[in-house]
Amino acid sequence: MPLLRATKTTEIAPGQIREFQIDGHTVAIANLGGTFYAIDNTCLHRGGPLGQGVLDGQKVTCPWHGWQFDVTTGKAALNPAVGVGCYRTEVHGDDLFVEFQ
Repeated sequence: MPLLRATKTTEIAPGQIREFQIDGHTVAIANLGGTFYAIDNTCLHRGGPLGQGVLDGQKVTCPWHGWQFDVTTGKAALNPAVGVGCYRTEVHGDDLFVEFQ
């Protein structure tokens, strides 16, 4: 699939996670020291918005009920056999792109 522009890299500070709408997809994008990771925004537990959660290192905590996910893989912290979708990102200049599978 093609890369779709998500935002400017400057819109997500290091150590921050934010949610974005991209061509009908809602994703949470995290900036870990200048490397960007995109995962599905919807928590597996009750549908909470992961992009509004707290990012601590590689783990984002859902603001609704505390479920945690690794933003680099999408895997659930307590059960890595399940997880949310994880998408490839690319930076071109100041623009951040996401590729949906």
